[in-house]
Amino acid sequence: MQPAPSAPPKPVSEIWRPELTRLPALKAGQRFFRWWIRGFVRLAVFIFTRAKVQGLEKFPRKGPALVVINHLGDADGVLGIAFWPVFTDPLAKIELIDLPILGKIIEMYGVIWVHRGLPDRRAISAALEGLRQGRIISIAPEGRESPLGALEGGTEGAAFLARKANVPIVPVAITGTENWRIYGNMKRFKRTDVTLTVGDPFHLPGDTDRKTALVDGTRRIMEALAHMLPAQYRGIYGYVEAEFEQKTE
Repeated sequence: MQPAPSAPPKPVSEIWRPELTRLPALKAGQRFFRWWIRGFVRLAVFIFTRAKVQGLEKFPRKGPALVVINHLGDADGVLGIAFWPVFTDPLAKIELIDLPILGKIIEMYGVIWVHRGLPDRRAISAALEGLRQGRIISIAPEGRESPLGALEGGTEGAAFLARKANVPIVPVAITGTENWRIYGNMKRFKRTDVTLTVGDPFHLPGDTDRKTALVDGTRRIMEALAHMLPAQYRGIYGYVEAEFEQKTE
Protein backbone atom coordinates (compact mmCIF):
# COMPACT_ATOMS: atom_id res chain seq x y z
CA MET A 1 0.00 0.00 0.00
CA GLN A 2 1.28 3.47 -0.91
CA PRO A 3 1.75 5.77 2.11
CA ALA A 4 -0.99 8.36 2.48
CA PRO A 5 0.06 11.90 1.48
CA SER A 6 0.69 14.25 4.36
CA ALA A 7 -1.53 17.29 4.82
CA PRO A 8 -0.26 20.84 5.33
CA PRO A 9 -0.46 22.23 8.88
CA LYS A 10 -3.91 22.90 10.30
CA PRO A 11 -5.13 26.48 9.79
CA VAL A 12 -5.08 29.11 12.50
CA SER A 13 -7.67 31.88 12.38
CA GLU A 14 -6.14 35.24 11.53
CA ILE A 15 -9.04 37.18 13.03
CA TRP A 16 -10.15 37.22 16.65
CA ARG A 17 -13.79 38.16 17.29
CA PRO A 18 -14.87 36.19 20.35
CA GLU A 19 -17.82 38.51 20.99
CA LEU A 20 -19.58 36.83 18.04
CA THR A 21 -19.24 33.32 19.48
CA ARG A 22 -22.41 32.14 21.22
CA LEU A 23 -25.00 29.40 21.21
CA PRO A 24 -27.84 30.27 18.79
CA ALA A 25 -30.82 31.60 20.73
CA LEU A 26 -33.33 29.84 18.45
CA LYS A 27 -36.09 32.38 18.86
CA ALA A 28 -39.18 32.14 16.67
CA GLY A 29 -37.71 34.16 13.80
CA GLN A 30 -34.55 32.07 13.65
CA ARG A 31 -36.52 28.81 13.76
CA PHE A 32 -38.68 30.00 10.88
CA PHE A 33 -35.59 31.03 8.92
CA ARG A 34 -34.08 27.55 9.38
CA TRP A 35 -37.21 25.93 7.97
CA TRP A 36 -37.20 28.37 5.04
CA ILE A 37 -33.53 27.67 4.33
CA ARG A 38 -34.16 23.92 4.46
CA GLY A 39 -36.79 24.20 1.73
CA PHE A 40 -34.47 26.26 -0.46
CA VAL A 41 -31.54 23.93 0.16
CA ARG A 42 -33.55 20.80 -0.64
CA LEU A 43 -34.52 22.30 -3.98
CA ALA A 44 -30.88 23.18 -4.74
CA VAL A 45 -29.72 19.69 -3.80
CA PHE A 46 -32.34 18.15 -6.10
CA ILE A 47 -31.32 20.40 -8.99
CA PHE A 48 -27.54 20.07 -8.69
CA THR A 49 -26.98 16.58 -7.26
CA ARG A 50 -28.11 12.98 -7.37
CA ALA A 51 -28.02 12.21 -3.68
CA LYS A 52 -27.98 8.74 -2.15
CA VAL A 53 -28.87 8.87 1.55
CA GLN A 54 -28.53 5.91 3.89
CA GLY A 55 -29.03 5.28 7.60
CA LEU A 56 -31.31 8.22 8.45
CA GLU A 57 -33.16 5.97 10.88
CA LYS A 58 -30.00 6.05 13.03
CA PHE A 59 -30.01 9.85 13.30
CA PRO A 60 -31.37 10.97 16.70
CA ARG A 61 -34.67 12.85 16.72
CA LYS A 62 -33.64 14.68 19.87
CA GLY A 63 -30.46 15.43 21.76
CA PRO A 64 -28.15 15.65 23.37
CA ALA A 65 -25.84 14.22 20.75
CA LEU A 66 -22.70 15.17 18.84
CA VAL A 67 -22.73 14.69 15.06
CA VAL A 68 -19.30 14.29 13.43
CA ILE A 69 -18.79 14.50 9.66
CA ASN A 70 -15.88 14.25 7.27
CA HIS A 71 -15.28 17.52 5.44
CA LEU A 72 -14.70 17.54 1.69
CA GLY A 73 -16.26 20.78 0.47
CA ASP A 74 -18.81 23.56 0.80
CA ALA A 75 -21.73 21.23 0.07
CA ASP A 76 -21.22 19.06 3.18
CA GLY A 77 -23.28 21.27 5.46
CA VAL A 78 -25.83 21.79 2.71
CA LEU A 79 -26.50 18.04 2.55
CA GLY A 80 -26.92 17.95 6.31
CA ILE A 81 -29.49 20.74 6.30
CA ALA A 82 -31.34 19.06 3.44
CA PHE A 83 -31.54 15.52 4.81
CA TRP A 84 -31.00 15.31 8.56
CA PRO A 85 -34.42 14.85 10.20
CA VAL A 86 -33.75 17.57 12.78
CA PHE A 87 -31.69 20.74 12.82
CA THR A 88 -28.29 20.79 14.46
CA ASP A 89 -26.24 23.65 15.85
CA PRO A 90 -23.02 23.48 13.81
CA LEU A 91 -19.59 24.82 14.64
CA ALA A 92 -18.33 27.02 11.79
CA LYS A 93 -15.08 28.87 11.17
CA ILE A 94 -15.28 32.56 12.05
CA GLU A 95 -13.89 33.60 8.65
CA LEU A 96 -17.22 32.74 7.00
CA ILE A 97 -18.98 35.65 8.68
CA ASP A 98 -17.14 38.13 6.45
CA LEU A 99 -18.36 36.54 3.21
CA PRO A 100 -20.75 38.85 1.31
CA ILE A 101 -24.39 37.77 1.73
CA LEU A 102 -23.48 34.19 2.67
CA GLY A 103 -21.98 35.30 5.97
CA LYS A 104 -25.24 37.01 6.93
CA ILE A 105 -27.26 33.96 5.92
CA ILE A 106 -25.10 31.68 8.07
CA GLU A 107 -25.39 34.07 11.03
CA MET A 108 -29.18 34.23 10.64
CA TYR A 109 -29.36 30.43 10.46
CA GLY A 110 -27.42 30.18 13.70
CA VAL A 111 -24.01 28.61 14.21
CA ILE A 112 -21.34 28.51 16.88
CA TRP A 113 -18.47 30.56 15.46
CA VAL A 114 -15.08 29.06 16.22
CA HIS A 115 -11.56 30.43 15.90
CA ARG A 116 -9.55 27.53 14.51
CA GLY A 117 -6.19 26.64 15.99
CA LEU A 118 -6.70 28.98 18.96
CA PRO A 119 -7.81 28.32 22.55
CA ASP A 120 -11.44 29.26 21.83
CA ARG A 121 -13.02 28.69 25.23
CA ARG A 122 -16.17 30.57 24.28
CA ALA A 123 -16.86 28.13 21.43
CA ILE A 124 -16.26 25.16 23.72
CA SER A 125 -18.54 26.63 26.40
CA ALA A 126 -21.27 27.35 23.85
CA ALA A 127 -21.15 23.82 22.47
CA LEU A 128 -21.22 22.29 25.95
CA GLU A 129 -24.14 24.51 26.93
CA GLY A 130 -26.02 23.34 23.83
CA LEU A 131 -25.44 19.73 24.79
CA ARG A 132 -26.59 20.45 28.35
CA GLN A 133 -29.79 21.92 26.90
CA GLY A 134 -30.39 18.71 24.97
CA ARG A 135 -29.44 20.03 21.56
CA ILE A 136 -27.59 18.27 18.75
CA ILE A 137 -24.21 19.85 17.95
CA SER A 138 -22.45 19.10 14.68
CA ILE A 139 -18.72 19.36 14.05
CA ALA A 140 -16.15 18.41 11.42
CA PRO A 141 -13.33 16.89 13.51
CA GLU A 142 -10.76 17.44 10.76
CA GLY A 143 -11.15 21.17 11.40
CA ARG A 144 -11.27 22.17 7.73
CA GLU A 145 -12.08 20.97 4.23
CA SER A 146 -9.51 18.24 3.77
CA PRO A 147 -6.73 19.31 1.37
CA LEU A 148 -6.17 15.60 0.68
CA GLY A 149 -9.63 14.99 -0.75
CA ALA A 150 -9.84 12.21 1.87
CA LEU A 151 -9.63 11.87 5.65
CA GLU A 152 -6.79 13.70 7.34
CA GLY A 153 -5.91 13.64 11.01
CA GLY A 154 -8.70 14.68 13.32
CA THR A 155 -8.41 17.40 15.95
CA GLU A 156 -9.34 16.68 19.57
CA GLY A 157 -12.30 19.06 19.88
CA ALA A 158 -14.98 16.50 19.08
CA ALA A 159 -13.56 13.93 21.49
CA PHE A 160 -13.31 16.56 24.23
CA LEU A 161 -16.95 17.64 23.81
CA ALA A 162 -18.31 14.09 23.66
CA ARG A 163 -16.36 12.96 26.69
CA LYS A 164 -16.98 16.10 28.76
CA ALA A 165 -20.73 16.05 28.10
CA ASN A 166 -20.99 12.24 28.05
CA VAL A 167 -23.16 12.24 24.93
CA PRO A 168 -23.46 9.81 22.00
CA ILE A 169 -21.45 10.46 18.86
CA VAL A 170 -23.27 10.11 15.53
CA PRO A 171 -20.85 9.59 12.60
CA VAL A 172 -21.94 10.88 9.19
CA ALA A 173 -19.86 10.08 6.10
CA ILE A 174 -20.15 12.12 2.92
CA THR A 175 -18.71 11.55 -0.58
CA GLY A 176 -18.73 13.46 -3.86
CA THR A 177 -18.89 16.97 -2.41
CA GLU A 178 -15.40 18.19 -3.33
CA ASN A 179 -15.62 21.80 -4.53
CA TRP A 180 -13.91 21.07 -7.83
CA ARG A 181 -16.48 18.37 -8.52
CA ILE A 182 -19.62 20.24 -7.43
CA TYR A 183 -18.79 23.62 -8.96
CA GLY A 184 -17.29 22.08 -12.10
CA ASN A 185 -20.47 20.13 -12.78
CA MET A 186 -22.66 23.14 -12.02
CA LYS A 187 -20.86 25.09 -14.73
CA ARG A 188 -21.63 22.27 -17.16
CA PHE A 189 -25.26 22.04 -15.96
CA LYS A 190 -24.53 18.51 -14.79
CA ARG A 191 -25.74 16.88 -11.58
CA THR A 192 -23.15 15.43 -9.19
CA ASP A 193 -23.44 12.03 -7.53
CA VAL A 194 -23.12 12.48 -3.76
CA THR A 195 -23.76 10.23 -0.79
CA LEU A 196 -24.62 10.81 2.85
CA THR A 197 -24.44 7.87 5.25
CA VAL A 198 -25.39 7.92 8.93
CA GLY A 199 -23.61 5.36 11.10
CA ASP A 200 -24.38 3.76 14.43
CA PRO A 201 -24.12 6.15 17.41
CA PHE A 202 -21.50 5.28 20.01
CA HIS A 203 -20.03 6.56 23.28
CA LEU A 204 -16.40 7.14 24.12
CA PRO A 205 -15.10 5.34 27.21
CA GLY A 206 -14.40 7.55 30.19
CA ASP A 207 -12.09 5.34 32.23
CA THR A 208 -8.71 6.66 31.05
CA ASP A 209 -6.70 9.78 31.82
CA ARG A 210 -7.61 12.94 29.94
CA LYS A 211 -4.66 13.06 27.53
CA THR A 212 -4.96 9.40 26.55
CA ALA A 213 -8.74 9.69 26.29
CA LEU A 214 -8.54 12.58 23.83
CA VAL A 215 -5.99 10.82 21.61
CA ASP A 216 -7.84 7.51 21.67
CA GLY A 217 -11.23 9.20 21.33
CA THR A 218 -10.14 11.18 18.29
CA ARG A 219 -8.78 8.05 16.67
CA ARG A 220 -12.02 6.20 17.42
CA ILE A 221 -14.08 8.98 15.84
CA MET A 222 -11.99 9.13 12.69
CA GLU A 223 -11.92 5.35 12.35
CA ALA A 224 -15.70 5.26 12.63
CA LEU A 225 -15.89 7.64 9.67
CA ALA A 226 -13.27 5.67 7.74
CA HIS A 227 -15.26 2.44 8.14
CA MET A 228 -18.17 4.12 6.34
CA LEU A 229 -16.17 5.55 3.43
CA PRO A 230 -14.92 4.00 0.18
CA ALA A 231 -11.18 3.28 0.03
CA GLN A 232 -10.32 6.46 -1.91
CA TYR A 233 -11.82 8.61 0.86
CA ARG A 234 -10.16 6.97 3.89
CA GLY A 235 -6.94 8.98 3.58
CA ILE A 236 -4.52 8.42 6.46
CA TYR A 237 -7.01 5.98 7.99
CA GLY A 238 -6.77 3.66 5.01
CA TYR A 239 -5.67 0.85 7.29
CA VAL A 240 -9.05 0.72 9.01
CA GLU A 241 -11.01 -1.27 6.47
CA ALA A 242 -8.05 -3.57 5.76
CA GLU A 243 -7.83 -4.45 9.46
CA PHE A 244 -11.58 -4.94 9.59
CA GLU A 245 -11.52 -7.29 6.59
CA GLN A 246 -8.68 -9.32 8.11
CA LYS A 247 -10.66 -9.77 11.32
CA THR A 248 -13.67 -11.10 9.38
CA GLU A 249 -11.80 -13.58 7.17
